[in-house]
Amino acid sequence: MAEDANRYTRVEAQNARAWDSMARGGAPLARPANDEDFANPLGTIDPLRWLGHSIAGWRVLCLAAGGGRQSALYAAAGADVTVLDLSRDMLAQDSEVARERNLSLGIVEGTMTDLTMFAPGDFDLVVHPVSTCYVPDIARVYGQVARVTRGGGLYVSQHKSPTSLQVPTKIKAADYVLKETYYRTIPLPPVDEPSRLREPGAVEYLHRWEQLIGGMCRAGFVVEDLIEPMHAKPDAEPGTFAHRAQFVAPYIRIKARRVGPERTLIW
Repeated sequence: MAEDANRYTRVEAQNARAWDSMARGGAPLARPANDEDFANPLGTIDPLRWLGHSIAGWRVLCLAAGGGRQSALYAAAGADVTVLDLSRDMLAQDSEVARERNLSLGIVEGTMTDLTMFAPGDFDLVVHPVSTCYVPDIARVYGQVARVTRGGGLYVSQHKSPTSLQVPTKIKAADYVLKETYYRTIPLPPVDEPSRLREPGAVEYLHRWEQLIGGMCRAGFVVEDLIEPMHAKPDAEPGTFAHRAQFVAPYIRIKARRVGPERTLIW
């Protein structure tokens, strides 16, 4: 990682190592798309139908989205896809899936805080799975995304909810309590055990609602929709992910459109 020390901040290099480890270990969050996913790629990646009936010919950036899932499914749906990620091992899975499925992908190793390798307005759609929790300054990420998204283009992102990051992943006496302060600027306490809520070895930050939503608007986007994906199950055992989700929604998913003059897509 000596090379990474020069390219990335200390936090970025640590998070790259954490995701490399998850990829090598076959962690659930680091697994490629499977045959079932590819049966209907657009339906898999866009169950809410935010993207319409087709994305054929769209220029798509899968941001901080390595692992052989997002990029491959968008490409299989007909898009011209570039995937960027810090983790070399996650990107290796994108390369492997592309080779196995005969898909064409642009693969870039880099950080979501610096997208200067792309031209302004380069993409019709930026897809950003859960990862803003790994950067201290979300406004910087939004600024980079705004620069590379064309006027009228879409930014679809998912984030860990601030409340979920305030609540410990482990419970006592089936109680879910707010333990971490809301206005914190320092990293969250590390976790040792993997879960669907936190990644072991990674440095994570809590972002407030005004930063998540207000920051997106200030960067030049208009929020068109927002959902909290359903993970709760009424019969779940206390202490499980599905039981915790009855009280604390773990994620939010946002559809936003770039403000600015639209250009006509020519395919």
